Amino acid sequence: MGTEGSQRLNLKVEGMDCANCALGITRRLVRSGDHDVHVDFTTGEASLFLAEHRKETDAIADIESLGYKVVDIHGHSHSGGISLTTKFFICLFFTLPLFLEHIIPGLPHLFHNGFFQLALTTPVFIIGGWHFGKSAWNSLRSGVPNMDVLIITGILASFIYSVAGLIMYNGSPQLEEYLFFETTGSITTLVLLGNLFEQRSVKRTSSAIGELAALLPEKARRIVTIGNSEREEMISPELLHKEDIVQVNAGESFPADGVVVSGAGNVNESMISGESTPVGKPNGAKVIGGSILLDGPIRFRVTGTGQQSTLAQIIEMVKSAQREKPPVQKLADKISAWFVPIVLVISAGTFFVEYFALSFELKNAIMNAIAVLVISCPCAMGLATPTAVMVGIGRAAKKGILIRSGKALEELGQVRTVVFDKTGTLTTGNFIRLDFGFRDGTDRNEIQRIAWSLEKQSSHPIASSIISLMQEQQTVVMSQVREEMGIGIFGIDPQNNEWRIGSWRVAPEETEKHDLFIIKNGSVVASADLQDEIKTGAKETVDYLLSRNIEVVLLSGDRKEKCEVVAAALGITTVLAEQLPQEKLERIAGYAAKGKTVMVGDGINDAPSLARANVGISLSDASKAAMNSAQVIVPGENNLLLVKTAIEIGDKSLRTIRQNLFWAFAYNIVAIPVASAGLLTPMIAALAMSFSDVFVIGNSLLLRTKKLK
Repeated sequence: MGTEGSQRLNLKVEGMDCANCALGITRRLVRSGDHDVHVDFTTGEASLFLAEHRKETDAIADIESLGYKVVDIHGHSHSGGISLTTKFFICLFFTLPLFLEHIIPGLPHLFHNGFFQLALTTPVFIIGGWHFGKSAWNSLRSGVPNMDVLIITGILASFIYSVAGLIMYNGSPQLEEYLFFETTGSITTLVLLGNLFEQRSVKRTSSAIGELAALLPEKARRIVTIGNSEREEMISPELLHKEDIVQVNAGESFPADGVVVSGAGNVNESMISGESTPVGKPNGAKVIGGSILLDGPIRFRVTGTGQQSTLAQIIEMVKSAQREKPPVQKLADKISAWFVPIVLVISAGTFFVEYFALSFELKNAIMNAIAVLVISCPCAMGLATPTAVMVGIGRAAKKGILIRSGKALEELGQVRTVVFDKTGTLTTGNFIRLDFGFRDGTDRNEIQRIAWSLEKQSSHPIASSIISLMQEQQTVVMSQVREEMGIGIFGIDPQNNEWRIGSWRVAPEETEKHDLFIIKNGSVVASADLQDEIKTGAKETVDYLLSRNIEVVLLSGDRKEKCEVVAAALGITTVLAEQLPQEKLERIAGYAAKGKTVMVGDGINDAPSLARANVGISLSDASKAAMNSAQVIVPGENNLLLVKTAIEIGDKSLRTIRQNLFWAFAYNIVAIPVASAGLLTPMIAALAMSFSDVFVIGNSLLLRTKKLK
């Protein structure tokens, strides 16, 4: 589960049923000194960094002291408690006769007998009292009362009122005025039904993680060599180790990451990378666990299993993103913390005003006060944001788009400016032509060997393109090689000659315009020009952004002339060329000051800009530094189209969050006064309260099917 110190601790927690439960646990852990605490009642997970003096057992003890239960990593509990489904059906069995007494005339006198009704209600009261009472008590101990405080108060009030009436007026015609056992039963049964729907619906909002986890096969075909013979053994993927040789046949999934050692085939990586086109895997190619072999067979050597595999890291990234709270949720959290005490005051006020000031009958004043308690629904407010975030990030993950946080998802929906790098982003970076220009008296072969040797050590997309366009050269061992961001690459050959390859910035005195200059000991000895091509999907993505009135900017360190050619082809009117990394940062900061800004780029020189933007989108074939700096990672060859998809999912997710919060707040603003005025019975209030949660979750689930352009 985790270890002490600075490492993150992840726990599965049972018993949380609303945002205030999570808030109470968070408050307790923070008071104990833990930090970066994230508790999500929708997934039942708690994530935190332990304080230096604390151990994992201390955090577990804190959580369980509030009445919750920490279970194993799979969520298996050994408490032997009754399931929510069982509780509901038991309560339904005993509550139905109480309903029948009110809706069907002419029933036997037994149904009108107070003690018979008490006998039917008692099992329901015990189940409801234990279920809601335990949760309510835990929340009060944590200092953040939850909605179950309201429910148990209503159940207790109606049950005690009915029992008192039965004792005082048994045998009297007045008895019927005091029997509200059906209120106790209906509140308990209907709220349990709502919780059941909510529980099942919430599971659907996080189904993307389950679908990703299900990509791995149940069995792996490991090849074991004994002497000169070999045999296959079917084992669980969890038992694979690095360097194991595994065979995968056509139609099967790869059980781990690895490298092909024999055979070849086409692989469907769409669920991992978002790339719909099958990817050819020859000998020596890397394969990803969870991808599907379309034709084969293939044998591969395992390089990554368990938590080190690509799929496990993707799942962890998605889970981490889903538990991060976006800014829009802060208001709901603050209101939820105060909501229950406010409702208790309103309910008490309703009773005292109606009974003492307005001279309502005692039973009416009590029933109206109970209706206020039951109709109130802080759960809907607590569910409004996390369910939409889970569905939005989950849908993006199914497209292969990895969004690191709920904050990034929200800000994608608020974007005002999108800034694109050029090379490797709007253009392929795989140049289709390379032309060298050599100065008089230079050794062409030497220059090409040096260019080959230096560019092979660069992480920039231009470097890999140069290598692909050159004929293979004899490698020169270079020393003191360093890459200068936005400028070029430097190195010293065995004869102590200093070489530098880079943009016009390495040769500012040159009047001729070229893409690259090659400098030996301070003198230009050659130049090079590259012919680039625009990436597939670039035009469609730019057109989509412009159609939404989003400003599109091309920001590049490349020559102005080359940037303007690309911008004109794509319809981009704002071009900022020949920018150093520091200048890029200043430009990004300027746009971010005016509105939410997205930076799309790759390459090591883009890392600072990706980090400075509100949302940095990194292409998956980008350098590791760029990917670590970005909040969104977009994979695949046609990844610019997925940039458009990511922004669209962000927009639809933010709209859904706002809709959920509107309906959650509007529901309470309208429902509480209506209940206080005596226009709702507790039974109708319980039904309305339960289904308000389901409505919010249902609206979030619509995100899974909303059409993307």
